[in-house]
Amino acid sequence: MSVTEDRGVRGQVLVCGESAPSLPEVAGLAVHRIGARPGKAEVDPLLDTETLVVAGTDADLAAVVVRLLRKEKLGSVRVGFVPSDPGSAVAALWGLPTDPARALALVTRGEVDPVPLIRDDSGGVLVGRGTFGAIRGVAYCDDQVALRGPARSVEVTPDGDGGPGLVVRVEKGLLFKRPVTFTGRAFQIGCLPTRPQSDGVPFPRAITRWTWYRHTEDLRLIRGLG
Repeated sequence: MSVTEDRGVRGQVLVCGESAPSLPEVAGLAVHRIGARPGKAEVDPLLDTETLVVAGTDADLAAVVVRLLRKEKLGSVRVGFVPSDPGSAVAALWGLPTDPARALALVTRGEVDPVPLIRDDSGGVLVGRGTFGAIRGVAYCDDQVALRGPARSVEVTPDGDGGPGLVVRVEKGLLFKRPVTFTGRAFQIGCLPTRPQSDGVPFPRAITRWTWYRHTEDLRLIRGLG
């Protein structure tokens, strides 16, 4: 169901970190300035709402979505996003405005269009782009072999074209001019020690196994106009 300015919108706006944009006041939206990549103590008290707007980076959005996941609120809370970075992978993937005023206007007039939510096996989520740098290993996208040996890079994103869940792009080397692309519900890799990045944030330690997979519930992202 679409939510318009005439009907009004009720919810919380989380302005994350010092780089988050200043936002105009909107009736029905309570603004809270919190830290970057906020955690349980800052986010959980604000989750009993119909609309949750995150103003910040892709990593800030991921941190808030983790709390929605842990508190089992994904099915009841509409999520809006106001990117602080014009290069936001989330904004590019889902066609969201990067101008703060336009992005907030979309929240007040837009409707939910559920999008795939990607999880990892360490308890995190991926809302925009996950990457590996130069890597050597064996990887699968569902039952397809995505990599066997070295690669210059691997990129994983939610599937923006209505596919099964995620898209994997493997850049194998100089002989392969274009990345090899796979789609599926899960990506798994066993590799020499490396550190993946999720939404621009490096994992805190080196890993030799990693999985990204589609969660059973989608993210109720506000991105369409009624």
